[in-house]
Amino acid sequence: MTLVALPPARFTPRQRAALAVLLGAGFLLSIDFSILNVALPQVGTGVGLDVGELPWVSTAFVLPAAGFTLVCGRLADLAGRRRVFRTGMALLAAASLLGGVATNPELLLTARALQGFATAMTLPAALSLLTTTFAEGAGRDRVLGLNGALLSGGFTVGALAGGTLVDLLSWRAAFFVNVPVAVAILLASRVVAESTRPDRTRPDLPGAVAVSGGLLALVYAVIASSLVAAAVAVVLLVAFAVVERRSPAPLVPPRILGRRTVKWGNFGGLVLFAVEPAVIYLTTLYLQRVLGLSPLVTGLVFGVPGLASVAAGVLAGRAIGRFGSRVLLAAGLVVQGLATLPLAFLGPDRTALLILVPALFAGFFGHVSAIVAFTVTATSGLPDEEQGLATGLTSMTQQVGITVGIPVLGAVAVLGGTPLALGVAVAVTLASAVLITVKLKEQ
Repeated sequence: MTLVALPPARFTPRQRAALAVLLGAGFLLSIDFSILNVALPQVGTGVGLDVGELPWVSTAFVLPAAGFTLVCGRLADLAGRRRVFRTGMALLAAASLLGGVATNPELLLTARALQGFATAMTLPAALSLLTTTFAEGAGRDRVLGLNGALLSGGFTVGALAGGTLVDLLSWRAAFFVNVPVAVAILLASRVVAESTRPDRTRPDLPGAVAVSGGLLALVYAVIASSLVAAAVAVVLLVAFAVVERRSPAPLVPPRILGRRTVKWGNFGGLVLFAVEPAVIYLTTLYLQRVLGLSPLVTGLVFGVPGLASVAAGVLAGRAIGRFGSRVLLAAGLVVQGLATLPLAFLGPDRTALLILVPALFAGFFGHVSAIVAFTVTATSGLPDEEQGLATGLTSMTQQVGITVGIPVLGAVAVLGGTPLALGVAVAVTLASAVLITVKLKEQ
């Protein structure tokens, strides 16, 4: 693959300053998502959570992060993107401070829920500020590529930083470290221009209640394996669809969901975020339970291929300029799927690392390239006044995908073994690439 050199995007000093603030916010949010994972045992001991209750530390974060992202993205369009962004960063700082001083489970879980809600506010607002500050084209593609690189790098940095902070200080430092960074970003966000609000700002409250309740029930149904919650989710999401068709000012206008780029771009994103984190989860179990590697060595095994994530984010913008976001989305899925295939045939000998590490490198490269392409595809062709909604949809897709992928493929692994689960991951990824290629084919 050869890339044609594109003329460098010329940004004004104010655009560069806004870019630094918004990319910094995304990097902080991705670190916050992963930094506490390695410290869960210490967190449980510190506040009195039993081992069986530790998953609630993650669940308390995921529920609001997935359930309210779409509504917050639309709220950013109506109330002002910078305002919602700044409110989210302030809430993140306060929630992190609360988590750091928590002495009982109730305070800790409240802090995690508030962090999740802050993520739901900040993530789509920051992304929509990026897509409206930089016009559609090569400049925006480059910016979204950098955003993808930092988001991916943040997950790796979060895991490494979490382990370091816990070893040197305590689990509370994983909360406290967010506070000064969030405050600094909040103060610096004055360089970001506020969006123009539409004249009519009538909120679609029935739609907001239905979709938020439906998403909360859906995520809880997957996490808790609850059929009752699943039924509630179906009822509420169907009600949301009915409300949107009848509302004079719908939260999500049906014409937007009817756009091929929005619909199939988000489908691709859902597959990306459902499959790859689940593959990483299954690979982690393999490295520790089968090969007997320590958590530190396991982190290093993922850290080296993780460099491909950063490279992919930087190069993806140029690739989109040459081939188009739709082609890169399908190609990234194919690379991710084919790179997963060898993992299904690894044995118990540590020489398997000679295959595993290069496969992870290729898989991460394809994964992040496709993430950038998915974001560009799903937000392209929409006016600035609907970018909050568009980025709310992409952020919701990301959160829901991460939430459902691990339980589903984990269940397949329990029933049929890890090779079967990885085989399913490959099949779903490659089939999705074909489907997206057909559905997004240029007319």
